[in-house]
Amino acid sequence: MTVVHAETARQVSAILAVATILTALASPSFAFTAEAQRQCTGDAFRLCSSEIPDIGRITACMVKNRPSLSSGCRVELDKGLSARTHRVAAQ
Repeated sequence: MTVVHAETARQVSAILAVATILTALASPSFAFTAEAQRQCTGDAFRLCSSEIPDIGRITACMVKNRPSLSSGCRVELDKGLSARTHRVAAQ
């Protein structure tokens, strides 16, 4: 495999991994919305690309890097985590 093909394959893999992650974040277990996906995609690539494709590690990375998140992503992350906490407490 040439260097160009390897890099292209890596980029495609990263894009698919982030799409998977954002889908998981939108699942009921996290209750993240399409707006959270829109607000946080750039932050996930910027801050947590080394954690791709491990969804749990990406989520932990986003929480750990909360102060560095864009304001829109931080608001959405807080909403999602708050909703998750309330669901767990209600069980």
